[in-house]
Amino acid sequence: MIEIIRIPALSDNYIWLAHDPESGETVVIDPAEAEPVLAAAADRGWAITQIWNTHWHPDHVGGNAAIKAATGCTITGPAAESDRIATLDVLVSGGDEVRMGKVRADVIDVPAHTSGHIAYHLPEEHCIFVGDTLFAMGCGRLFEGTPEQMFDNMTRLAALPGDTMVYCAHEYTQSNGRYALAAEPGNADIVSRMAKVDAMRLRGEATVPTTIALERATNPFMRAASAAELAERRAAKDSFRG
Repeated sequence: MIEIIRIPALSDNYIWLAHDPESGETVVIDPAEAEPVLAAAADRGWAITQIWNTHWHPDHVGGNAAIKAATGCTITGPAAESDRIATLDVLVSGGDEVRMGKVRADVIDVPAHTSGHIAYHLPEEHCIFVGDTLFAMGCGRLFEGTPEQMFDNMTRLAALPGDTMVYCAHEYTQSNGRYALAAEPGNADIVSRMAKVDAMRLRGEATVPTTIALERATNPFMRAASAAELAERRAAKDSFRG
């Protein structure tokens, strides 16, 4: 089993540090900045060998260059966004795979937040790194894509095993949950989850990772019945002041 560490960064980002004890490889997923990543790895005696980027936004690639300079790691990211991520060494698209030692990660195309956004699914580890596509009770804003694309993403992700751990890149759960309550006021699962989320945030605790099963039950975007409904909910969430 790999070990996965959550590293808070910037105002609400999470960087993920994944370590394979068997091979000794350590992968950074979406480093917003370098310093906390290098410190976390050093504290554990882990040697960073790779970076995996999900998309080009600066709060996901901002630490690439400094981490590479410090460690000589290899940087992998979406081929469709290679013109916007100058530090990439390896270009991947949906259907490709990457490895951390013997651990396989399948690359999945999930465009919509950005045009070339990808996710990394580690089926044997029962986890997926989704960047800004899927959040706890939310989904990414449609900056470069369409509701149809995001609906396809939600459908594909919902089909993963329910115990799949979902590692997203921001602490948005509380605000997402307030909208979820408004979108589905009769959903007892959302009510129950939000009580736990509010208590966790009051204690200063992180609310992610989440699971696919929990998102199926409580995420209004994953639960949308059509692209049109997802579009309505995305527009409503963007203007929501709960």
